Amino acid sequence: MNRRRVGVRFATAGVFGACCVAAAVLVLARARHVGEQGPRLGAGPRGDGAAVTEAVARDTSPPLGRRLDTGQSDCGADQSTCAISPPSDPDVDPEYRPDQQGGPPVITAPPGSAAIEQTTPGAKPGARLVAAFDGLGAGFVGPQGTARTNNPSDNSLAVGPDYIVQIVNTRTAIYTKRGRKFDTTGKVLYGPVVTNNLFKGFGGQCEARSSGDAVVRYDQLADRWLFVLPIFQREPYRADQPAEWKGGEPAHVSPPGREGQPGSAADLYQPPPPPPPGPDAPVVQPGQRGQVGGAGAGAGRGRGAGAGAGAAGRDSTQPPAPQGGYSMCYAVSTGPNPLGSYYRYEFLRPLFPDYPRPAIWPDGYYVPTSTSDNRISPTIATQKHACVVDRLQMLKGGPATEQCVVLENVGFLNNVDLDGRRLPPAGAPNIMLAAGGRQLDKIFVDSVINVWQFHVDWHDPSKTTVTGPQAVPVAPYHFLCDGQLSNCVPQPGVDRRLDSQGDKLMARVVYRNVDGHESIVAVHSINTTAGGGGVRWYEFRVAKDRRLTLFQQGTYAPEGGFRWLGSPAIDKLGDIGIGYSYGSATNFPGQRFAGRTPDDPRGVLTLNETVLAEGEGTQSGERWEDYAQTAIDPTDDCTIWYVGDYIRQGAAGYTSRIGAFRLPGCP
Repeated sequence: MNRRRVGVRFATAGVFGACCVAAAVLVLARARHVGEQGPRLGAGPRGDGAAVTEAVARDTSPPLGRRLDTGQSDCGADQSTCAISPPSDPDVDPEYRPDQQGGPPVITAPPGSAAIEQTTPGAKPGARLVAAFDGLGAGFVGPQGTARTNNPSDNSLAVGPDYIVQIVNTRTAIYTKRGRKFDTTGKVLYGPVVTNNLFKGFGGQCEARSSGDAVVRYDQLADRWLFVLPIFQREPYRADQPAEWKGGEPAHVSPPGREGQPGSAADLYQPPPPPPPGPDAPVVQPGQRGQVGGAGAGAGRGRGAGAGAGAAGRDSTQPPAPQGGYSMCYAVSTGPNPLGSYYRYEFLRPLFPDYPRPAIWPDGYYVPTSTSDNRISPTIATQKHACVVDRLQMLKGGPATEQCVVLENVGFLNNVDLDGRRLPPAGAPNIMLAAGGRQLDKIFVDSVINVWQFHVDWHDPSKTTVTGPQAVPVAPYHFLCDGQLSNCVPQPGVDRRLDSQGDKLMARVVYRNVDGHESIVAVHSINTTAGGGGVRWYEFRVAKDRRLTLFQQGTYAPEGGFRWLGSPAIDKLGDIGIGYSYGSATNFPGQRFAGRTPDDPRGVLTLNETVLAEGEGTQSGERWEDYAQTAIDPTDDCTIWYVGDYIRQGAAGYTSRIGAFRLPGCP
């Protein structure tokens, strides 16, 4: 996630409209909030059609290895500068100033929340940890050398039959997975490389720019890899860039960014290792990347970012030059080998495309994004983008389009991500969820989860619809430490506390069609009655009319401390597994995993915790992960993979840890 500290100032640049391309009729009801008005699509009139845009560009890339230059695109030839983050990467951890942190947070839980707290660990044996290895982060060495990964890590993980792919912020690595092709798990085949190496030779912003928040998914329905890369820097103005999009309007379609695709795939090429550093290579000191000094630094992250760039020396009597927009980049593999070739697309967006959370669904790749962490206007606190791109066209390298709808005054959106190969009913819309409350309006407590139905029509965009929100009642909750970018989770022996990201549902929100019912599991981080943090989790069931009902809920908070930043999965048996961070004033931050089976008492994670990584040190920066991620192994549809961070003893930064878990009943 690439967001900076939440503020309440208004951005000075003009409001841009919806992010992705979208065709949609919007039918949005008001959601119930505690003591506050619900989300809306905007004050403007609603239209009943949608504008559709085709990709600016698409092509077929040569195999991934061939596209790689020796070393990384932002490193020196001798790799001695690889630890220096690219200046274009806007992930910034604001400088820690103890005098500005306001002391320990006050953590309170609302009445009614204690009733579903689980304060003791599960009595059953924990999930089996069947594989584990360190991924990108401190100490990582791969065929392309080393690179210090930025903070926060923005962990993303995808698992195929033979390969594991990881992204940490701007860097990618590919590993072996034991099975039919390799005899070991975790051997580095590729990396670390800048993720936009996927777009080598593509041209445009996808090749030229590298931003954080890149995400990878494995599409188990097609045996393909999906990479989604947002571009956070404004590109030069171009005549075909989309005009302003706003809430309350029909869906828009993003114009294509490039022309002349697809190209043909080329033979696989494995790049040589980088040369060793020379004797005069500079010594790079460890520390937090991109620290910002000065009052208000970083406050403009998101919408309007960079509005003042180039202002120095400009003739103030002349009107400002037109600003360019942003882009969203997609790469879809042509087969199951992530080292092979890719179809590549760029779509233009007028809104800052922060925090993409891709989800696999039969009729599209759904990718919600967010404009800003700051208020949009006095009446609009938040501006989110519900977007979808044409999956079937992308899988064959066809002229895919992207459709987007802007929603205002709602929380961070997550589309349900399909676990397993059993499909939802034919034509079923994708389901989109968000937590209640609204941090920018200081609404930290709520008792609903908001739900939308997103139906896309690729033949007639005027028939695309987003309906909702349905406010599903749940037990009351209070955002952990009042939400994101908070001085929250303590660490042993230091004043620095870690961010909670408590204002949002975490990736992934998972869907599984199993045993005659459709289940959705979602998690977020909330305050506990013991004054710590817990993982609130829900299982919803989908009715025939596609509305959700709450089946069970719980807050996992055994024996105090802080459990936060969870990520869930559902295996083929209907077991639920959740990975999460754990830390306290006496425990260094690390990673754990808990779960339950379908026959267990409702609302309880009955399997004891399994430790993936015990922390050994403290982190000096506030931002911790921003998110972690689970992935279901497509080989057995039962093994749950999970990635999260920990600090090794004496390390200057985090190390990611990748683990595979099997719950009872899985072979």
